[in-house]
Amino acid sequence: MRNIIKFLLLFFSTTCILLGCSQKAENVVITEKVESTPKIDIIESTLNNMTITEKVGQMMMIGIYGYDIDENVSWMLHQYHCGGIILYDRNMDTKAQVKQLIDNVQNQAEEKVPLFVAIDEEGGTVARMKHEIEPAPSQEKIGNSGDTELAKMWSINISKGLKLLGINTNFAPVADIGSPDTRSFSNEAEIVTSFVDSAARGYEEQNMIYCLKHFPGIGKRITDPHQEISSINVSRETLENEDILPFKNIIKNHANDKFMIMVSHLKYPAIDENNSATLSYEVMTNLLRKDLNYDGIIITDDLAMGAISNHNTFKEAAVKAVKAGADIVLVCHDYSHEQEAYLGIL
Repeated sequence: MRNIIKFLLLFFSTTCILLGCSQKAENVVITEKVESTPKIDIIESTLNNMTITEKVGQMMMIGIYGYDIDENVSWMLHQYHCGGIILYDRNMDTKAQVKQLIDNVQNQAEEKVPLFVAIDEEGGTVARMKHEIEPAPSQEKIGNSGDTELAKMWSINISKGLKLLGINTNFAPVADIGSPDTRSFSNEAEIVTSFVDSAARGYEEQNMIYCLKHFPGIGKRITDPHQEISSINVSRETLENEDILPFKNIIKNHANDKFMIMVSHLKYPAIDENNSATLSYEVMTNLLRKDLNYDGIIITDDLAMGAISNHNTFKEAAVKAVKAGADIVLVCHDYSHEQEAYLGIL
């Protein structure tokens, strides 16, 4: 329960910063550190008025199907109180349609706090609704330019476009080093760190919640975690001096309530020999929370990916992830899987 309350405090503060405290939280004004006693009282009052099912729902982000709310979406929102949704091309036809969908979801959810509405809009090959929204260049192309301000410019442009639709969270930038799929800014840790920092400043300037991924870094992967689990067999020193460096910089130099960190499904034997990072107390709690002093929101990558779903039920994976330190469990592609994960946490 303590982890749930901590997450909700972070959720409430980031949402209010983003939305200027909408009608669902209109009297709350949260500073970065949530220091004022009256503000804390309002948040605690909101928490105290939530049922356990509502609190657990805030720990779920789900995928939905269709261009508008149907009975399945309505059921997930009202029965399971899911705290966020992620959109894919299957939900996005035109700008007007997407905006209406999001308005309908926010209004019909009838939650005590606004929902996270997320998307993967990295640029390059990972971009949604390309027929309506100009995609940014790949991070590799931006990195090859040598101009870190280009990363900031594109994060500003992306944020402006997403906000017009009602999207408040972007699962970007990718902080991995040397990923073989054009999704990394560079093969060099220092360069990636500089470009990720610049992109972060752009998102923060636009009050867009962003998400660093995939902690503690998957650039050295051999197997695609969408298909199967694999290990990154390097020393902890190498991880700290290379892969973790971009994450560490943002954690240290940026307000932690402005961004999330998405955790990888791969194994890192130098940190935890037995578990993928998503299910690892050593990675999420000891390394990310305690060693790096991160106090923002930790979200899993999609539990439907083969690296997790081939070896765990959705109930098992969700429970293990929460026990290991995750604040939000992401399940994207099947309502029955989303329900199973929720009931596991409950």
